[in-house]
Amino acid sequence: MRVIGLDVGSKTIGVALSDALKITAQGLLTINWNEEKIESADDKLKEIIKEYEVSHIVIGLPKHMNGSIGLRGEASQRYAKHCEEVHGISTSLWDERLSTIAAERMLIEADVSRAKRKKVIDKTAAVLILQSYLDQSF
Repeated sequence: MRVIGLDVGSKTIGVALSDALKITAQGLLTINWNEEKIESADDKLKEIIKEYEVSHIVIGLPKHMNGSIGLRGEASQRYAKHCEEVHGISTSLWDERLSTIAAERMLIEADVSRAKRKKVIDKTAAVLILQSYLDQSF
């Protein structure tokens, strides 16, 4: 059984997947979705959950630097509840402060062009969220 990590934005969801031993996280894909239609990514996530035998979902929880939760954090909380109800899988919310900035720096250091960075930034942030969760939990 594997774990997936999600970096949930208003237009895309970055998806990362653990290995079977839950040691490493790898970027899987970025799902285009419409936050206004919370169910718009359900079919793709169902496919991933079934194909990779996913037992748990980790969702990045954006917090302000002072630890408070703003609008994006509340949206992540709603999405976690939605995932539990729709997919019947437990979720964890994981502090993702600065994960997108760290992902951007990582891609710049790897000399990835601006156009390519835009395509993989959410997936890379999901990897950082999931890897942090795996490092702390297993």
